Amino acid sequence: MAVDYEGGLERNPANHQPLTPLLFLERAAEVFPHHLAVVHGPLRRDYRMLRERCVRLASALSRRGIGRGDTVAALLPNIPAMLECHYGVPMAGAVLNTINTRLDPGTIAYILEHGEAKVIIADREFLPSLQLALEQVRHKPIVIEVDDPEASAAARAHSLGGQDYDAFLTEGDPAFVWLQPHDEWDAIALNYTSGTTGKPKGVVYHHRGAQLLATGNVLSSSMARHPVYLWTLPMFHCNGWCFPWTIVAVAGTHVCLRAVRGNAIWSLMAEHGVTHMCGAPIIMAALLDTPAAEKRPLSHQVTFVVAGAPPPEAVLAAMRAAGFAVLHVYGLTEVYGPAVVNEWHTNWNALPPPDQAKLMARQGVRYQALEGLDVMNPASMEPVPADGQTLGEVMMRGNVVMKGYLKDPDASLKAFGGGWFHTGDLAVKYPDGYIQLKDRSKDIIISGGENISSIEVEDALYKHHAVGLVAVVAQPDDKWGEVPCAFVELKPGASATEAELIAHARGMMAGFKAPKRIVFAELPKTSTGKIQKHVLRGML
Repeated sequence: MAVDYEGGLERNPANHQPLTPLLFLERAAEVFPHHLAVVHGPLRRDYRMLRERCVRLASALSRRGIGRGDTVAALLPNIPAMLECHYGVPMAGAVLNTINTRLDPGTIAYILEHGEAKVIIADREFLPSLQLALEQVRHKPIVIEVDDPEASAAARAHSLGGQDYDAFLTEGDPAFVWLQPHDEWDAIALNYTSGTTGKPKGVVYHHRGAQLLATGNVLSSSMARHPVYLWTLPMFHCNGWCFPWTIVAVAGTHVCLRAVRGNAIWSLMAEHGVTHMCGAPIIMAALLDTPAAEKRPLSHQVTFVVAGAPPPEAVLAAMRAAGFAVLHVYGLTEVYGPAVVNEWHTNWNALPPPDQAKLMARQGVRYQALEGLDVMNPASMEPVPADGQTLGEVMMRGNVVMKGYLKDPDASLKAFGGGWFHTGDLAVKYPDGYIQLKDRSKDIIISGGENISSIEVEDALYKHHAVGLVAVVAQPDDKWGEVPCAFVELKPGASATEAELIAHARGMMAGFKAPKRIVFAELPKTSTGKIQKHVLRGML
């Protein structure tokens, strides 16, 4: 007869607590109170001070009536206030909604309305866009303005009359008993992704997933205690791949960077002994393209975690020569950022550079925090053969998969069909279990780490009076990884120039989404009239 391992053995506060990354800050402040936590220009804050400011933020929000289930939005660059929001907002029981600072006012308005933000904490540089967005919002949130000393005088001059962020913190009680989640399934963050159309979807993260992915980052990047992390990846993007929580878990130093510039990156790396940084291939380009006179010698190897298009062989060689170890990862907003890593084998170092580049181009294997990863036939839900040739859809399952899409149960149900999260990305699987992406069934263009919906760009171009048909595909780009290229078939008798159509698109969306090239041609179609995008891709 089996032993009864359940009888009298119940969960209680002594043996069970909900997982949450918020406790990382408590531990860091207790164990390393005077360790340097934040660097921003001349500003220096230790962990004791960082915790106090986060608790004050939680308290001040609570005094304004913000509590469990409320949404607090943030329109901020990589500055200390953004880091504090990652702790202070959920410490109030609320859900943090970080908004891409590059979005157009219309999209910002949609996000604020859909997420029902009650407060928005915004940097003064982005207040003009926020003002236009708020004009389109029915229920306007409280505006808290961040006046960053590292911003330009012109940026700091903007104001909507909202309360100053630092003054807001003084309202908070440093002895405030912050709210831990009732359940680790409680929402901690809301992130919007364009998905398959231009209409953003709200991806909901929970405390459990955030804690697990944060510690998964530690393992995947071989991060020791007290790393020095340079913020080249936007914290608004998948909550900075959970690194705001990762770095605190190992009591590291956050080196903030308001705007990504090659010379500034080299200077900060040398000055602060940066050990880790993340970003899209565009950050690599900024590093390598920095004039030699502005580069600084590095005293140690820096780990660069890159996602997006795999770096070409020449770039990998240049990064190694410059003192970087490149770690290739893959993920989506729906899985808290990176959940797949190209685990590098020591014996691969002996291979010729071209062979190393081919191995580096593979997305890799699952994070420790991801329980399931496979390439499957979406119709049969059977794994494809591990032959490196058979195409299937990348599927994931586990604790770092989102709760679902906010207010969109149909999309959530579809995404989780068959008990797996359907990424929409097409890949092959090799005999060693490593996967490699081959195409994107969702027609998403990843440019400089940003997702661009081809459908959104097409819709904008269709609004031009001269456009008859249009198809947008990804064009490879050395700097951005990919950029939108539009193939346009004009209406009979109509005329338009490339510059005219690009300007038209830029007037309707964020500049980075607009096509960088227009090709005028008759579009290839199937017998039923469907545009053949695969033929267009072959023409690039």
